[in-house]
Amino acid sequence: MYSCCEIDLLATLLEIAITMNDNWEYIEQQLSQALDTDIHFSSIQPVSGGCINQAWKVSTNDNQHWFVKSNQKALLNMFEAEFYGLLEIQKANAICVPTPIHVGVVAQHCYLIMEYINMTGLRQPCLAGEQLANMHQYQADQFGWFMDNTIGSTHQGNQQNSNWVEFWRHERLHYQLDLALHKGLDHQIYDNGFKLSEQLDVFFSDYQPKPALLHGDLWSGNIAYNENSQPVVFDPATYYGDHEADLAMTELFGSFGQYFYDCYHEHFPIDTGYSIRKTLYNLYHILNHYNLFGGGYMLQAKSMIAQLLSEVGYF
Repeated sequence: MYSCCEIDLLATLLEIAITMNDNWEYIEQQLSQALDTDIHFSSIQPVSGGCINQAWKVSTNDNQHWFVKSNQKALLNMFEAEFYGLLEIQKANAICVPTPIHVGVVAQHCYLIMEYINMTGLRQPCLAGEQLANMHQYQADQFGWFMDNTIGSTHQGNQQNSNWVEFWRHERLHYQLDLALHKGLDHQIYDNGFKLSEQLDVFFSDYQPKPALLHGDLWSGNIAYNENSQPVVFDPATYYGDHEADLAMTELFGSFGQYFYDCYHEHFPIDTGYSIRKTLYNLYHILNHYNLFGGGYMLQAKSMIAQLLSEVGYF
């Protein structure tokens, strides 16, 4: 059974798929210009798996392939942030991402063209753990990023800050709590969430994170393995933050497996306080899921907030 939000989203994606048929010649021209060579599409195949954007694999007769994402024109900033996020991860030279090629607007749609990677390789969780640990050791001077982006389709602020606790309080928890209140979040949960935000220093009394390069949306649906069984991450919500925030999300919807965590720990030791802080970091994503989809995520957020407040002596 689909929610009203999900039905509206499916209708929007169907509309994009239909109207994009008139735009491929323009996208072909833009790709040709970006690559400085003549490109002529011989095949345009819809790709399933995403729940926010419409996507295609486009090909030429000489066996060249690209991945194209599209959405409504108003979401151009989302694609621009993804474009630069992929480039940022490439700078670390630690883990593979699809190379972004061009982002633009045609008619009433925005689009993003990137390298097409055939995800058919065998899983190597230990290698993924090692490479993610290496990526997290690529660091900046401040938390945040030079531009805002999105988490799912929700705005994600990245105003830079030298204080991680302040960054997490204002750019992450407060924003999601305020948005959730407008979406119908119970006032008591909202009040407890703000009470929690005032006590964040407790979770960092013996732990001072450094601004590590984060994927930002690292769940099992955003990692795969190419034909050479090399890990590939994609659909980032990039910023610089505590490396534990990425680790926490790998445990939110399932797990990446013990081999992954053992190899990660070998290359970037995990602090003992992570077992508590991971709930704090995943609260952000659960609140975001409530804001996107509603439903039982409210009760899950309530439980997580209560658990964290108990850690600081409220319950």
